[in-house]
Amino acid sequence: MFFIGIVAAALAVNWQNFLNYVGLVFIGVLIHNALALNLGYWSGRVCGLPEFDNRAVSIEVGIQNSGLGLVLVFNFFDGLGGMAILVAWWGIWHIIAGLAAAFIFSRRPLPADFQPATDRISF
Repeated sequence: MFFIGIVAAALAVNWQNFLNYVGLVFIGVLIHNALALNLGYWSGRVCGLPEFDNRAVSIEVGIQNSGLGLVLVFNFFDGLGGMAILVAWWGIWHIIAGLAAAFIFSRRPLPADFQPATDRISF
């Protein structure tokens, strides 16, 4: 609810900037997030991580803290219009992209030799 409130405030204050730049912001955030999700996944593969960990790294790298970005924009940059709109859309898109990635990963079976983390760690 807090995040939705911040996004709504950013849009209300910067509505004209939103209308002027929504296409550019949409494409920029989409490309950035697609690259981040893929960079996370494929860097795990290159490093030889198990598939389960590749998926976790993909989500971790691809979904950044947009709420923190909005707080920084409003506290240190006086809610500068373009920055607020960019970070607001970034936050919304990360929810969509994170859910989509989780859905895709949940439909792809893990390798037969996968063991849950509790079986791999001994105390």
